[in-house]
Amino acid sequence: MYLTPQHILLAGASGLTGEHLLDRLLNEPTVTRVLAPSRKPLAEHPRLENPVGDPAVFLPQLSGRVDIAFCCLGTTIKKAGSEAAFRAVDLDMVVAFAKRARELGARHLIVISAIGADPKSSVFYNRVKGEMELALRAQDWPQLTIVRPSLLLGERLEPRLAEQLAGPLSRLIPGKYHGIEVCELARAMWRLALEEQDGVRVVESDELRKLGK
Repeated sequence: MYLTPQHILLAGASGLTGEHLLDRLLNEPTVTRVLAPSRKPLAEHPRLENPVGDPAVFLPQLSGRVDIAFCCLGTTIKKAGSEAAFRAVDLDMVVAFAKRARELGARHLIVISAIGADPKSSVFYNRVKGEMELALRAQDWPQLTIVRPSLLLGERLEPRLAEQLAGPLSRLIPGKYHGIEVCELARAMWRLALEEQDGVRVVESDELRKLGK
């Protein structure tokens, strides 16, 4: 069964994936309103509401109907400055955003995780992503879609050296570890939002690439 969501809540709209997804949402005729809080102002659009500031302040103040929520929040340990600061974004902020989205009436959450997410992983990054997935499952969403893209391929405002080096190689790796273009990921997330399928669905990168073609 397919839905026609009209009111969207989007976190992480200023990031690489969020930026592409926001552009797609604002160009969809079925979308009436996009509520996209951010730390920095986004380009104005008649269907965009953009509260700007500290998430701790604006999250409780968000209001209005929400049908579907997208979460594209994420950082790196290098950019965050420490493991604790990384956890505050990729775990705590994601969980807080999802909780508020649910309070506003959203029935479906689509969230970006990562390949290898596992709460028992010895790799800190994968462990935090796994803990995030567990926390969202515990919120008992009617519909929760967890997407696990591989290396994202796209132009960032602040290039990441590791991604620049690994990008060409990731295009040669088969299966779910093959790199994914960020525009493909955004298209896949939108298509997943249109599907009504109760429960939890985990979508790995190879399936995301097919959906995003």
